[in-house]
Amino acid sequence: MNDTIDYIEEVMNQTSLEALWELHCAKLAMFGFDKIIYGYTNYRSGMSLGDVADFFILSTYDRNYLDQFIGGGLYFNGPMMKWTLENTGAQSWRLAIEAYEGGILTEKQREVFEFNQDYGLHAGYTVSFPTVSSRTKGAISLGARGDVTQEALDALWEKRGREITLINNVAHLKIQSLPYSNPERELTKRQREVLEWVGDGKTIQDIALLIGRTPATVEKHLRLARDAMNVETTAQALLKASFMKQIYLLEEHN
Repeated sequence: MNDTIDYIEEVMNQTSLEALWELHCAKLAMFGFDKIIYGYTNYRSGMSLGDVADFFILSTYDRNYLDQFIGGGLYFNGPMMKWTLENTGAQSWRLAIEAYEGGILTEKQREVFEFNQDYGLHAGYTVSFPTVSSRTKGAISLGARGDVTQEALDALWEKRGREITLINNVAHLKIQSLPYSNPERELTKRQREVLEWVGDGKTIQDIALLIGRTPATVEKHLRLARDAMNVETTAQALLKASFMKQIYLLEEHN
């Protein structure tokens, strides 16, 4: 248990998303998990998770797998997806294995199951994180090494499942506190600045005076910010930039 406390302390001290992910993957590898996908969205609506481009994804998989599973939309018919959307906590992939063997998966679910089998995904667990909003959803898929059976993994989980679930929840909360970069949703310094002033209740004219530019220039930066966030209104851009932690950032000092 001391190892887990040490790990949690180390996680909480991380200031870099990259370093945090590397640390977490190394910890999960100690339990036999080497095929990992962490996913989070702020744009869930019912069974829809929103635009794939707005997903926040961390993974140990290669680009080819992610392009097909995430980019190609296979994730939505993943055998564990329905459970993930409807539940919180941890679930053995035995649920999907038994559904496949029992012939109760849909055709598309069977296709995704077999696709994952081809990538060596034979055993694992899914952890679905608690949420306080109907618009958000986060989960992590923990695929085991190829030499680990589901039976062995279930036996491990019986002994240490609470610990593994805890460290994933802690990592999830820490990930949510750190800024992250999405090249397709990247704001410039000036775009961040004008959005922050909007968030502080300033008008276009106020912002123009504050930054020493014309109202037309402020309008231009706000339009570009809306384009970068792929939204229609400035209020939506402000909300999305806030979700992505691209505004109200502390300036780095050399």
